[in-house]
Amino acid sequence: MFTSIVGNVFGFKALRALRLEDLRIPTSYIKTFQGPPHGIQVERDKLNKYGRPLLGCTIKPKLGLSAKNYGRAVYECLRGGLDFTKDDENVNSQPFMRWRDRFLFCTEALYKAQAETGEIKGHYLN
Repeated sequence: MFTSIVGNVFGFKALRALRLEDLRIPTSYIKTFQGPPHGIQVERDKLNKYGRPLLGCTIKPKLGLSAKNYGRAVYECLRGGLDFTKDDENVNSQPFMRWRDRFLFCTEALYKAQAETGEIKGHYLN
């Protein structure tokens, strides 16, 4: 949530003197979040990766790619040695890249990279 609220704003190059002085999150909202559903050990078990850091990246650019090209970026990253890729936190179903299409192309990329590397790979979709 924090990244969605302030992350992109602080990334604007045109803003040179921006400072967050206060952020108040309603208690009712905080009560809806029970924490992550599971921790790093579960992810290590899913990916069968132990004894080293997991290596992953967020697919960029987050806007403008077709679902097919987004899937290709996922494939190139996973085939190139990453353990996982993930959607940018603000990526959702866009007119030029619908969620279902992104899901299908990312799944195809994941399976292709796994077949070629012999490793379990991951992609985290929003």
